[in-house]
Amino acid sequence: MKEFIIQKNEENQRFDKYLKKLLPNASTSFLYKMMRKKNIVINKKKVEGNEKLVAGDVISIFLSDETFDKFHVNLEDLKKEYDSLKSLNLKGLKVVYEDAEMIVADKPYNMLSQKAIEKDLSANEYLLGYMINKGELSFEEFQTFKPSVVNRLDRNTTGLLLFGKTLHALQELGEGIRERSIEKYYRAVVAGELKDELELKGYLLKDEKTNKVSYHKEQVEGSDYIETGVKPVHYNNGLTLVEIHLITGKTHQIRLHLSTIGHPILGDMKYGDEKINKKYYDSHKVNHQLLHAYRLEFPDGKVVVAEPAAVFDKLMK
Repeated sequence: MKEFIIQKNEENQRFDKYLKKLLPNASTSFLYKMMRKKNIVINKKKVEGNEKLVAGDVISIFLSDETFDKFHVNLEDLKKEYDSLKSLNLKGLKVVYEDAEMIVADKPYNMLSQKAIEKDLSANEYLLGYMINKGELSFEEFQTFKPSVVNRLDRNTTGLLLFGKTLHALQELGEGIRERSIEKYYRAVVAGELKDELELKGYLLKDEKTNKVSYHKEQVEGSDYIETGVKPVHYNNGLTLVEIHLITGKTHQIRLHLSTIGHPILGDMKYGDEKINKKYYDSHKVNHQLLHAYRLEFPDGKVVVAEPAAVFDKLMK
C-alpha cells in the first residue's frame, strides 16, 4: 500500500486529475476500476473520482509495488529535474510582492516567461527554484503539482509576471486574467510626440509561421478583437512616455497597435522603425523594445508596481 497526504499547494483539484498526475502511465479506465473496487480510496472511504481534494486528505493506493511502479512517474528523472531547479537562482528576476498564494516578479529583458522547448530555462523555472529553496515546494508535492507563471510577457518585454504558488491561486489568477478583473498597465517609450489619450480598437491576425501579427480595421477570418487604451505621461524631444491599459490581451497587441498609429515602440525590431531604432541604439544602446509591464490592479484593491529601467527616464530627459 502507498499513502499520500494532500498538501496546501495541491488542494482544490478533482481527485481523478490528481491521480492522473500521480499515475500518468495508467489508463483512465484502469484508475476508475480501481476506485470502484476500493483499491484507491480517500480517508479510507470509497470515491467516485470527482471529489475536490482538501489539505490533509489521505490517499491510499492498494496496488502491488510492481504495478504501482509501472504506472507511476519516473522518480529518478523527476528527482533530477527537482535537483536541477534547486540549483537555480533568480538570475535577474526580482520578487516585488509575495504572499502564501502567489508571487509577483519583475522580469528582465532577454528572459522567457515560460519555456518554449524542453531545454529552455525561463522565469517559470527560476521561480520554481526559488520556492524549492525556501522550503515551500517539497519533492513529494512536485510529483503531482507544479506551481506556474500565469501571464506571459515577450522575451524582450520587461516587468510584472504573476506566479501561482498553489492550485487555488492558479485557478483564481487565471480566471482574473481571462475575465479581465485583474487590470494590466504597461509603460513604453514611443517615437513621436503623442499628446492625446486614445482608445484603440481593431482586429489582430496572427501568422503562426512568422510569429508576426497584422492589424485589420474590420474582422477577417481567424482574427481576434483587440482593444488598447493609451495615455501620454510625458513627451519631449520627439519621444513620448505612454501608459497603456491592456484591455484585451493578444500576442504582440501593444506593439502592433502603437505601430499602426505611427508611434512604434523604441527598440522594437519586429514592428518598429529601423532608422529610429538605430539612432537610439547608437546614442543610448537601446537593444530591445522599451515596453514594461508596470502595474497590476487586483479585484481586492491590491496594487503592485515595478518601475521601468533607468533608460526610460534618461530618454525622456
